Amino acid sequence: MATDARQLDVARNAHNATSNQPRIHTRTNTAEINSTINHPGSVKINVQGAFIVDQESMTPNGYSTNSGTHETKDIRLPNHTAVVSHIAIGGSLAKLVYFSREPHSREPGGRLNFINFETDCIDDCVDFMIQLKIKQQRLNGSKPDKLCVMATGGGAYKYYDKIKEALEVDVIREDEMECLIIGLDFFITEIPHEVFTYSETDPMHFAEARPDIYPYLLVNIGSGVSMIKVSGPREYQRVGGTSLGGGTLWGLLSLLTGARTFDEMLGLAERGDNAKVDMLVGDIYGADYGKIGLKSSTIASSFGKVFKMEREAERAAENSGGQIDEDKNSPCYPRLLPLSVAGAKAERQAAQPLQYNVSGPAFEGADVSRSLLYAISNNIGQIAYLQSEKHKLAHIYFGGSFIRGHRQTMNTLSYAIKFWSNGEKKAYFLRHEGYLGAVGAFLKRQPRNWGRRNSASEPSG
Repeated sequence: MATDARQLDVARNAHNATSNQPRIHTRTNTAEINSTINHPGSVKINVQGAFIVDQESMTPNGYSTNSGTHETKDIRLPNHTAVVSHIAIGGSLAKLVYFSREPHSREPGGRLNFINFETDCIDDCVDFMIQLKIKQQRLNGSKPDKLCVMATGGGAYKYYDKIKEALEVDVIREDEMECLIIGLDFFITEIPHEVFTYSETDPMHFAEARPDIYPYLLVNIGSGVSMIKVSGPREYQRVGGTSLGGGTLWGLLSLLTGARTFDEMLGLAERGDNAKVDMLVGDIYGADYGKIGLKSSTIASSFGKVFKMEREAERAAENSGGQIDEDKNSPCYPRLLPLSVAGAKAERQAAQPLQYNVSGPAFEGADVSRSLLYAISNNIGQIAYLQSEKHKLAHIYFGGSFIRGHRQTMNTLSYAIKFWSNGEKKAYFLRHEGYLGAVGAFLKRQPRNWGRRNSASEPSG
């Protein structure tokens, strides 16, 4: 993930060096959540001149958190002067969006802040929200029962009682699909340099604003995958999806590697070599299969090489009369798969990556991670393309916490869309891809016709 962040930061800085957009050079320390919270539903956000702040990540000054990740992508609102008091939480990860004033600054405006917690650390998330509540009450003398928490996603129901009891506030639950669309519309229409395409040669190419953004396909990749056709503001239909999503990757890699978090798994995938476990076109034909447009590096069968090596090891053992050679480099050396759940837990406790010995070069958990990441991403990309063709949708946006700005993930999804469409379609990504639902819930408390292009307004008629 560190490599991804550096690569994307280079692209962002290169763009900002030639951009007329102002930049904030201070660190991300959102110390003051300046809010009276008396009438949260009557607050307008002035997005004129809004831009994304690119800088180093820091936990907001004045708040402490043991397990929260404060994103580097706050949105600066230089012309906003009213207060915004409510907090939004959404998704399978606990993702918070809240507004704060610029600390130690006399300039007007403030920023939207983004922070996430693993659901296993929901208590830390609640503690953080309590700190926000105490801070604003001390600064503004507000009544503690006036804080508004907007919630969406499964966590809005699963943790409803916990949040309501701990904060002693109203928790308003909003529909997940509707919040996703509202959030995406907001980012597409209101925030410059938010939407981009990805390729290995151009890792962050910002998309040009379009006067008419509809219709489009949203592919939201969380624990599972939902594919949503959006025809207009709050006009949408779930047209498909797949159960093979981020939860699949997380679950299988928790069994097959020593990784304990999703970010650790993505880090393993960054270092891995899928060619050690995947059967490639080159392994079958010895070269490209140019007649049908397949490169030698194209994956013909995910994990297919593992099965082949397993059979070779079995045959070698049979030929040796069932004797097991203690030489780990020998084709007779027994493989370690299948891996038991108990074995996986032992590896996690030892905090060491698993190594698998096979007939030939050994492959590690990092190689398995990369292979599985490719398998799931390729599958999602192909299904997304087929849905876009079926519903005649030219633009495909990918969102959800599965992506995490991860280079291999974005490259695989981009390649799949480009390959299957013969270059006619592109995969579009967002710098706040994991916060669509949370931002949508946040915006549900806004009145009609706010913003530059009314991205969160009610449908007319």
